[in-house]
Amino acid sequence: MFLKGIKDKFKQKSARKFIQQTLSKPTAKSTRKKGVRKIGCIVDLDKFDKTDMFYEFLEAFSLQPNAVKIIGYKSYYDKNSPYATPVFSDKDLGWNGDIENSYALEFLNGEYDVLVNYYNESNLLLNIMSLKTVARLKVGFKEVGPEFNDLMLETKISDFKTFKTELKKYLGVLKEL
Repeated sequence: MFLKGIKDKFKQKSARKFIQQTLSKPTAKSTRKKGVRKIGCIVDLDKFDKTDMFYEFLEAFSLQPNAVKIIGYKSYYDKNSPYATPVFSDKDLGWNGDIENSYALEFLNGEYDVLVNYYNESNLLLNIMSLKTVARLKVGFKEVGPEFNDLMLETKISDFKTFKTELKKYLGVLKEL
């Protein structure tokens, strides 16, 4: 048990080092053309668990039925419990910022027009997922900062309706819709 704690601390340290190194290099940009056709959502399920609301993006942006992909983060989850949304957690952290979760790896293999970082507190795993996801535009809350988001909205995490309205407004301003 003692050695596992030390191992976890070293994994976290190597993950923080990975974030610093990644932020110092130019980010990989998406090759997707202008317009919104595919949206990825990284959601902190500890703070906001209504993931079905993200499917409202389909109607709001006139998208195809499979255009929204969601992955959730829980600080702890039971692998035997069913979740409606694919989930990853702190125990999925590997060495050098790797995430050892099949759902997370599947999400990271996609390329998105818009990545919605739906979390309002900086978190090691959520930040790693955001950095590793290839997207043309990353949107999130201002509390997380410009390192992880291109567009930062100032709303409450519990007020999804306002978030969606503001996102639609700014995507219109950027001529993405």
